[in-house]
Amino acid sequence: MGHAALTLAGRAALVTGASSGIGEATAVALAAEGARVGLLARRAARLEAVRARIADTGGDALVLAGDVTDAAFVAGAVARVLERWRRLDLLVNNAARGMFAPVEDTTAEELRALLELNLVSVLTATRAALPAMRRQRRGHIINVSSIVGRRGMPLLAAYSATKFALGGLSEALRVELRGSGIQVSLVYPIYTETEFMAAALRKTVAERRRGPMQSAAAVARAIVRCVRRPRPEVYPYSPARVLALLAVLAPGAVDWLIARMVRPAAGGPS
Repeated sequence: MGHAALTLAGRAALVTGASSGIGEATAVALAAEGARVGLLARRAARLEAVRARIADTGGDALVLAGDVTDAAFVAGAVARVLERWRRLDLLVNNAARGMFAPVEDTTAEELRALLELNLVSVLTATRAALPAMRRQRRGHIINVSSIVGRRGMPLLAAYSATKFALGGLSEALRVELRGSGIQVSLVYPIYTETEFMAAALRKTVAERRRGPMQSAAAVARAIVRCVRRPRPEVYPYSPARVLALLAVLAPGAVDWLIARMVRPAAGGPS
C-alpha cells in the first residue's frame, strides 16, 4: 500500500525563477493548495504581479527580488522566509537560462555563465535551505531539469550539459539525504510554452519540426503531485520517459531520430 498524500496547507515554499513560466505557474499552483510561497527572481514588478494574483485567491506570498546567483542574497531570502513563516518545507530550484549554439561556436565564458545560473545557483540555494530542513527533519528539494538533461540535443549542447550536471548533483544529494526526512526530486519537462525561448542566448537559427509541447501549468501540476507524493523523477509528459530509456539502450537510433527533428537553418549562424 502507498503512503497517504501529503497536504500542502500551511507549508512554506521557496520558488526560484518565479516571475514567469514554470516558476510562476508552480508558485500559483502551490498557493492554490494552501502553501505559503516565497517568490524569488530578478524582476520585482513581475513578482509583485504574481504575489497579487496569489493574494486575490486568498493565498500568502512573499516577494524576494534579486539575483539567484548571488549567494548572500539567496541566504537572506531563505532567512526572510524563515522569519515570516518559521519554516521552509519546499525548495523549487527552477531558475535557468537556455542557449542555442553549435558546440564549436560556444565559448568557455558562455558555458561558465550558464553553469553559474543553471547549476551553481542550485547548489547555493540548496545549501541555504538545508539547515532549516534538517532542524525540521523534513523537507523537499525539487530541481527542474529538462528532457535535454537526459538526452543532449543539437544546438543545445551547453544548456544540455548544465542539466546533465544538475542530474548528477541531484542524484548524489538524494542518496546523501536518505533517512533524513528530506526528499530530492528531478523534474524533466519537454518543450514548454514559456518565455524561455525568447530569453535564451542565440547564436544560431534552428529549424525545428513540430513535436510535442506542454504548458507551464501542466508542469506545475506535475510538481504539485510530486510534492504530495514525493518520487525521485518526474516526467510531466510521460512519453518522454521512453526517450530517456532509449537514449541509454539505443543511442545511435536516437541520434538518427533527433537529427531528423532538429537541424540548423539554411545560412548557419545568425
